[in-house]
Amino acid sequence: MIMSRIEAPRDEVTGNLVDRLLSDLPAEAVLADPDVTVSYANDMASFCPAGTPAVVVLPRTVEQVQHVMRVATELRVPVVPQGARTGLSGAANASDGCIVLSLTKMDRILEINPVDRIAVVEPGVVNATLSRAVNELGLYYPPDPSSWEMCTIGGNIGTASGGLCCVKYGVTAEYVLGLDVVLADGRLMSTGRRTAKGVAGYDMTRLFVGSEGSLGIVVQATLALRPKPPEQLVLAAEFASGAAACEAVCRIMEGGHVPSLLELMDRTTVKAVNDLAHMGLPETTEALLLAAFDTTDPAADLAAVGALCEAAGASQVVPADDAAESELLLQARRLSLTALEAVKGTTMIDDVCVPRSRLGELLEGTERIAGKHRLTIGVVAHAGDGNTHPTVCFDAADPDESRRARESFDEIMALGLELGGTITGEHGVGVLKKEWLAREIGPVGVEMQRAVKGVFDPLGILNPGKLF
Repeated sequence: MIMSRIEAPRDEVTGNLVDRLLSDLPAEAVLADPDVTVSYANDMASFCPAGTPAVVVLPRTVEQVQHVMRVATELRVPVVPQGARTGLSGAANASDGCIVLSLTKMDRILEINPVDRIAVVEPGVVNATLSRAVNELGLYYPPDPSSWEMCTIGGNIGTASGGLCCVKYGVTAEYVLGLDVVLADGRLMSTGRRTAKGVAGYDMTRLFVGSEGSLGIVVQATLALRPKPPEQLVLAAEFASGAAACEAVCRIMEGGHVPSLLELMDRTTVKAVNDLAHMGLPETTEALLLAAFDTTDPAADLAAVGALCEAAGASQVVPADDAAESELLLQARRLSLTALEAVKGTTMIDDVCVPRSRLGELLEGTERIAGKHRLTIGVVAHAGDGNTHPTVCFDAADPDESRRARESFDEIMALGLELGGTITGEHGVGVLKKEWLAREIGPVGVEMQRAVKGVFDPLGILNPGKLF
């Protein structure tokens, strides 16, 4: 039904679609110039095909989103919802002849309630904007993806984003209490609650978190907040091997410590960050472990963790003296993916999550895969929760190197599954990992997920071609 519309002459189809959209949308909300719409075709993932959108719509109200979905249902036109397009799986990539529904203009913080400890926001609110706004009231919104200065709350919800603080505070899904969602046919549905507790019926809110826009369009979110924690202090520990650093991670977690952050950077990543930003990180190390605590006595916690690092073989342990020094170390970690991209110009960023006890095996296996394919692969990891980002650096203009990059990427995902892990801890499936999702959840799992999709989107117009 979708293709029958797209196969008609493009100008005729697009003209009719634009006219129908403009019947209840302001002119500035509808972009049909191909030179403009092409810039909305894809997110930041490599090796993910993207189609040509027929039109881009930038709504500002829930009613405008409902109108778009009614038109899309009437004309059988696919709709691809987008946020800031910082995703790394192709989940926001356009399909041919689609409506790209960019929600970045719906960017209001509607409410911050310190008593109930909630925030109510529109999907286009930038993560860092919300974080700073609640901080001013002594509150804290923990999810902090590395792209937090750009990524939107709607995108975070769509991909179930994580971040640096997950080891203590958890991922986006744990902070979404309720949603307002526009369904494929334009109806508005509310899920969840504003209360601290609630178990009425199926947990429809969790169903939408991580669904990558394939079940409905999130137009409002009620988010849980926490009290703002004390300023954290960071410790850096150098190791002569990745295995020793992973042993330290195991000892820290086994010892009952609850760091606010526990991150790992391998030798390749450290060198890339130094080359990019001249930060003076120790390039003699094989692995650099960063641990942070935001407790009432972070210095004591860092001392205890530092001792565990030394017992695991750390060659040097350096606790930060103050918040400024801590922030410098965290800035180095946040620059990791940008720095690795500068190595060859293009990267494929894997997102394999394994049990913490198998983290060392994943690092060793990734190093073998890099050698086998003659590639530079840097590993940066949310080590405290076993979520790794092996990042394949390659020259996209070199067909052979591009082929080897894709093969190595797949081998790392296979390794992750062999170690009892998952193909994605926080980036989502999108286009990039469709085949691997089927391998992970099996044929019965795929059948059930497709059945759920059919209930919410019987015409198959919501973000088609993603997930499965």
